[in-house]
Amino acid sequence: MHEELGDTAAGAAADRALHLVRSRFDGTRWGALFELMGGNAGIGLGALLTGDPELAVLAVEPYLRTAEKTPAGVHWPHRTGIESRLHHISHGTLGIVLGLARVGEATGRADLVDLAPAGAADVVSRDEAGPEGFLVRHSTPQYRPDVVPPVSYGWCHGPAGDAQVFRLLRDLTADPARSALADRCWHTVTHSGLPQRLYPGFWDNNGRCCGTAGVLALACDRFAEQRDQRERQDPYDFARVLVADLAARATRDGDGARWSNVEHRATPSDLEPFTGWGMGNAGIVRELLRFVRLGRGGDPGYAFTWPDQVPVKAQDASRS
Repeated sequence: MHEELGDTAAGAAADRALHLVRSRFDGTRWGALFELMGGNAGIGLGALLTGDPELAVLAVEPYLRTAEKTPAGVHWPHRTGIESRLHHISHGTLGIVLGLARVGEATGRADLVDLAPAGAADVVSRDEAGPEGFLVRHSTPQYRPDVVPPVSYGWCHGPAGDAQVFRLLRDLTADPARSALADRCWHTVTHSGLPQRLYPGFWDNNGRCCGTAGVLALACDRFAEQRDQRERQDPYDFARVLVADLAARATRDGDGARWSNVEHRATPSDLEPFTGWGMGNAGIVRELLRFVRLGRGGDPGYAFTWPDQVPVKAQDASRS
């Protein structure tokens, strides 16, 4: 608001917020969480976006000394006192990989950039769907098996989010193997059956974090990146399927449109609609608007880019 509207009070509030964040750093972390959604990696990405690279480095440097070696690479605990190691973008290894790569590349810290592929290698070693697909379990050993499914397909704990990290590593390293991993994630997502609700608990979320809108973001990314019209048709067709599903599941009345997610273990199973980005209207509407703009030949980006999102870069159709 300060930059766009000249609101100096908003700028001062942002400065106070960053000062408060700095003041609560204990030298390693900010609290129990130690990942992207609620911990160091997310704070590092946010600091980078606000133009504070020093805070960004401060946030992700602890991963250098806390990385745990595995047979294939490294991983990290997502919070204190937990035996399980999570693997995906929201709370697991790939979210930390994303933070290391983005902050390291932006600040010229080769040690941070160099650690990122080791984290990715650990996750890749756990794939259970190769060679065409890519699917890694939520965690090892399974975290909260009574409530958390062993595999998911969305942005938070599945290949729709994994692909975003592989896209970033592809752009940083120009390694065709990273493109292949992103393609394998796409194969698994599009062959999983979503957005159909194949059985209770399989696909009960419309939102950007865990549901259909997050998969739509990846479909639109792939559509925007392909130069070859034949390659573009597949992600655009799948995006249309996702949009049709979101349209069918919307509740519309005089107050507007909104979406309810489902908790199949509860009665009634329809949850109260949310308004926010992760599970609610804001995240869903954002992706619907982008889909419409892409379909009209418009800008493939966003008016406001969240720090976890990888910018679209057109890919050579002849890549391996």
